[in-house]
Amino acid sequence: MDNLFTEARFGKINASNRFVMAPMSRNRATAEGLATPLMATYYAQRATAGLIISEGIQPNQIGQGFMNSPGLHNLQHVKSWQPITEAVHKRGGKIVAQLMHSGRIGHPELYPSAHQSIAPSAIKATGDAFTPTGPKSYPTPKEMTLDEITATIEDFAKSAELAIQAGFDGVEIHAGNGFLLHQFMASNTNNRADLFGGSVKNRLRFTLKVVAAVTQAIGAKRVGIRISPDNTYNDIIEQDSEVLYQTLISQLPTDLAYLHIMEAANREHTQQIRNQWLGKLILNPHKAWQDGPVTPAIASDVLNENLCDGVALGALFLANPDLVERTKLNASFNNVDPDTFYGGDETGYTDYPTMVDKSASLSEKQSESILERVELS
Repeated sequence: MDNLFTEARFGKINASNRFVMAPMSRNRATAEGLATPLMATYYAQRATAGLIISEGIQPNQIGQGFMNSPGLHNLQHVKSWQPITEAVHKRGGKIVAQLMHSGRIGHPELYPSAHQSIAPSAIKATGDAFTPTGPKSYPTPKEMTLDEITATIEDFAKSAELAIQAGFDGVEIHAGNGFLLHQFMASNTNNRADLFGGSVKNRLRFTLKVVAAVTQAIGAKRVGIRISPDNTYNDIIEQDSEVLYQTLISQLPTDLAYLHIMEAANREHTQQIRNQWLGKLILNPHKAWQDGPVTPAIASDVLNENLCDGVALGALFLANPDLVERTKLNASFNNVDPDTFYGGDETGYTDYPTMVDKSASLSEKQSESILERVELS
């Protein structure tokens, strides 16, 4: 697995290794979307990753789809993120902000603004939002007007500028997992009859305009984009997936920092995209062939196969702050606790032990045992 420890360059971002911490929603921000000191501890603990991709950050208020998710659309948000980026950089790490507009995914009970979600079309998602008062069906979103589309594109660009002001090394535009950009791209969530709906070209127009606005704002070499081809998450159906992504990739700026694929059970499609995309690629590999999280061994394999230039790992980074060091020493991994994924305090967030913690704990137990034997004698 030595290939995981080689340096990589993603646009203007120099990564010390090929480990990428995948974006993972943890819902530990304030109700107003401010990042917290606890979040600073969390990200700093994992700063030995070559690159950290933050949890999804809403670029405007109406883009919020989850309770206690962070934002980046005002100066208070910027100030709250600065201690986090400083803490990561102090430990030698790099971190980009994932800009994620939830679109139709959300519920008014989940945030103080209690806003109605917006989407390309007034088509509700199948499924439930988990609100403070229990599961509630996703409501029907409001179809975006052309003015709202233009304003949202501008909000992405402004949020990217604020991310750089907050100290992030770049941004990742989330165009997958059934959120707003993906909703414009997929045929089952977009039945518009204007320039933003209908043909593949039109359904890609919003995503490409967001990419253009963000790259103009902060430079293409600080911008990544995440896609999830063939992924049905959040009630998405891609009826023309191969053509859709061939067309998208052919129109993306070739000097983007990276393209990030969250892989479904579609390795052949991943290979097609890899063959077409001329820039750097980060892969979050599919794990259907094994139980548990994606492992460093799998990460090493996809690097050996030249499928990517960096590998995004989620659950293992969540449970192992020192994942890079554990991998280097072939040490065992902490078990993941799914019950503490979302919301709460430090439990299941910043209290996963490192190897040093475990060693110190063992020494304490050994000392206690020695004292007991002395007292008994």
